[in-house]
Amino acid sequence: MDEKPIRLVNPEPQMDDRLDIALRPRTLADLIGQERVKENLAILIAAARQRGDPLDHVLFYGPPGLGKTTLAHVLANEMSVNIKVTSGPAIERPGDLAAILTNLRAGDILFIDEVHRLGRAVEEVLYPAMEDYALDIVIGKGPSARSIRLKLPRFTVVGATTRLALLTAPLRSRFGALYHLDFYEIEAMRKIVKRASLTLNVPADTNGVDEIAQRGRGTPRVALRLLRRVRDFAQVRADGTINRNTAKDALNLLNVDLMGLDELDRRVLTTVIEKYRGGPVGLSTIAASISEEPDTIMDVVEPYLLQLGYLERTSHGRVATALAYEHLGIEPPIDGQQKLF
Repeated sequence: MDEKPIRLVNPEPQMDDRLDIALRPRTLADLIGQERVKENLAILIAAARQRGDPLDHVLFYGPPGLGKTTLAHVLANEMSVNIKVTSGPAIERPGDLAAILTNLRAGDILFIDEVHRLGRAVEEVLYPAMEDYALDIVIGKGPSARSIRLKLPRFTVVGATTRLALLTAPLRSRFGALYHLDFYEIEAMRKIVKRASLTLNVPADTNGVDEIAQRGRGTPRVALRLLRRVRDFAQVRADGTINRNTAKDALNLLNVDLMGLDELDRRVLTTVIEKYRGGPVGLSTIAASISEEPDTIMDVVEPYLLQLGYLERTSHGRVATALAYEHLGIEPPIDGQQKLF
């Protein structure tokens, strides 16, 4: 699979994001934003504690960079249990999963990122483990082969996915609690940036924090990455303090506009508007026009453009909205867009 392009506003993890681990909240009380999810998780945790049971299996889904991994660690901290972290692509064979499961202790959390990318054979092993806390192993080959069932301690699977539709129905049905993470509100983004600036000992006033939060695409991972780049700019080109002018100059230099759009976002919108008169146009056609992979556009670019209302999905393709024309400073066609639904 081709690697996705390295972009400052790409919500996918990047190498320097390892510094964000120290900034992650450890408890629900420390968590900023996602209020509905927090409230539901608080009830789930309290009920499990009162019964003395492990948590039910939990699935988090939504765009990347919104805190699915962070929430898994918060659940482990709140329940005072260990967490084992892995990912769908890393578990290649059923034996890999069996090795992980047999090393879990009662109450432990197994966090599987990109759970939709588990292989079918691996999923078959996971089903009885999640449902019956048992591991079916075949010993021997041919006519002498026999199956034995190993009992596993009661544990919790926490899955994370950006593509809920790709999760098989049998696997999805085994998660007792499903939570959707959406883009963060601007006020929550301000608090996240402010908290990070204090933790990193970066002097930042309210206006500087606001400027970074506005361009953070409603995604904490992106906002924290922007904060680090603005910090560097302030250190080299200013007095080290992040104010509105410093943040503006830094982010403009990085080609991140007032709404958090970068060059790739604008290329997608410009292509739909200028080459295809605002759409509708198919995803593959857009990708071919700008020499990008369709998956990159669908997973990384589209979610935020849809959230802003700059792009619409229709049965015939993508359509640029009036807000997109306004943002790019392009005059809408006089005869209007020929939307086909």
